[in-house]
Amino acid sequence: MSRVGTVEVVDLDETGWLLDADIGEPVPEAWLRHYFAERLAPPAWATDILVYVHGWQTSPDSAYRTTERLLALLHSVLVAAPARYPTLAAKGFSPWCVVVRWPSSSLVTPTGYRRIRDRAHAMGARDGGGHAAQILGRLLGYLDAERADPGAAPVLANRDGQYLHLVGHSFGCRFLCEAVQWSADARLDDTLGWSVTDHSPSRPFTADSMLLFQMAARRDAFLSLFPNILPSEAHDGAPLRGPVVATYSRHDRATGFWHLRAEQQPGIGHSGIGPAPAPMFTTTLLPLDERYPHSALDHRFVNVDASDVYVRGRHLNPAGAHSDHVRAESAHLLLTLADYSR
Repeated sequence: MSRVGTVEVVDLDETGWLLDADIGEPVPEAWLRHYFAERLAPPAWATDILVYVHGWQTSPDSAYRTTERLLALLHSVLVAAPARYPTLAAKGFSPWCVVVRWPSSSLVTPTGYRRIRDRAHAMGARDGGGHAAQILGRLLGYLDAERADPGAAPVLANRDGQYLHLVGHSFGCRFLCEAVQWSADARLDDTLGWSVTDHSPSRPFTADSMLLFQMAARRDAFLSLFPNILPSEAHDGAPLRGPVVATYSRHDRATGFWHLRAEQQPGIGHSGIGPAPAPMFTTTLLPLDERYPHSALDHRFVNVDASDVYVRGRHLNPAGAHSDHVRAESAHLLLTLADYSR
């Protein structure tokens, strides 16, 4: 059984701190958990929790509508061909989504792109006073702790009954990576799973998959910016149970030409993840009638070439196909990750 799902909202200010949705004022630190509990209690009917962080040039209303469209696509693709996702079809898939909104609007120019790039960095950089990593890390920790008991959920999932998937677009991918890295300093119960994951102490939360659409970061970001997402000698565990999956398209002008001018190398959204602390596997974004082999996604890092699919805007939009990720093929990939997470 599948349902379209519902969307809840988390708003951040320009420093990355949580805003009260009713009054638009920062939530005091002592009230964070109370605020999460009051606004973001995962419903018992949900089999999967999705946390979606939008990217550049996205208004609050547009972020909400995009999330609704993504949930509708997940539902329609699954209902149209349930046999492609046998575990979801057998046990049910009812997603509940939290969209994280942040001030990302600027002129659609290279200058505007750099402005939001700098803002995203400042919001996520703890050494510069940014709070996004801390707030998102706490949010994810709360959601992980509040996942429903298996007896209350429609399916037997992991230790708490519901799966947690991280989905980002553009600069939103950076916030998610910062949040995962932030959690590398605290330990809780072990809940790790995919075969590519070593047995190790867990963190304030564990995510079952991370899907990064057209990430706005340098190709070496997982060495230079996010080195602690995976276990290492210094950090012997990571809160990411599944693979890091990143899409890219040569038609993404924002992370291609503009990113090349700003940072002397193209971004992940244009050319895929480059040097990384673990081996890379590359595949293509498949059409709806092709099933991803488990062997194509069961890796630490997976690049997904979407150049034949993410094409809208390549001629007329100054940013190219940077925002052409809300498609049925994207839902197919996310559904597959959810299916293989079980």
